Amino acid sequence: MTTPLRFLAAPATARIRAWVLGAFPRGQSGIDYDAPIGDPGLFGPGSVTWTVHADFAGMLSGGLCALMLQALHPQALAGIWDHSNFRHDLVGRLRRTTNFVAGTTYAPTAQAHALVSRVAAIHARVRGKTADGVAYAADDPALLTWVHVTESHGFLEGYRRYGPAALAAGEVDRYYDEVRRVAEALGARDVPGSEAAVEEYFAAVQDTLRFDARSREVLRVLSRIRLPGPLAGASRDVFLGAGAALLPPWADALLERTGLQRAQARASSAAMRAMSPLFRMALSDGVAARAHRRVAG
Repeated sequence: MTTPLRFLAAPATARIRAWVLGAFPRGQSGIDYDAPIGDPGLFGPGSVTWTVHADFAGMLSGGLCALMLQALHPQALAGIWDHSNFRHDLVGRLRRTTNFVAGTTYAPTAQAHALVSRVAAIHARVRGKTADGVAYAADDPALLTWVHVTESHGFLEGYRRYGPAALAAGEVDRYYDEVRRVAEALGARDVPGSEAAVEEYFAAVQDTLRFDARSREVLRVLSRIRLPGPLAGASRDVFLGAGAALLPPWADALLERTGLQRAQARASSAAMRAMSPLFRMALSDGVAARAHRRVAG
């Protein structure tokens, strides 16, 4: 963006920056992204993961898309239902997910491994039964794979839709192959490592998914989430619509989304594409930039 355009956009980027830092304040994770000098972390600056995860608009909309998908899995949903305060602190859940993804992507190696170990210990305590009496455990390799695939699919599609540039040939498969190392470190197994493998995985798992009363309740809470900052309702609706626009067609149908909801998602997607350069300007000094400086020394 040229200097005159930057000058004209400055008031908008200042408001966007204040809104994002209000909703997702820095420093809560306790991770030092600035040291040790030269440490590339789990991926490093040459990875597709560093590129994809640096784009805030794509990551937040992709994360919301993942939440919609996760509401379709009875056992994964039961863990959220029984072991989280999602009705009153859904923003907190989004923050914790954001901190985990940012940390495992950009933190120095030792801190990234410590973060994985901490989350694995939490998963080991999350157990119960679904409403139908089926046992679940958050550290079940199959559930870990489901959560990982929905998130990585959402993040990738968010970048492809709202990011600054198209990914080169082969980079999509590289992304899936890179990020599965975090899922495997948490205990996931048979994690798909290419776009074709992800599509095959979704096709294979669809018979186990359902849209029930619990799914509807989670989506109802999600539709009323209040992101801190100005125009909380409007910003929520744009991000939720931009996330819904990333849903695979089979999920759109399973979630029983109406023609009006699909039209709203298309409008939100167009708005997000127009706004995404402002997000990149406003957040150019985030953890991705700090990690690049750390590696460069």
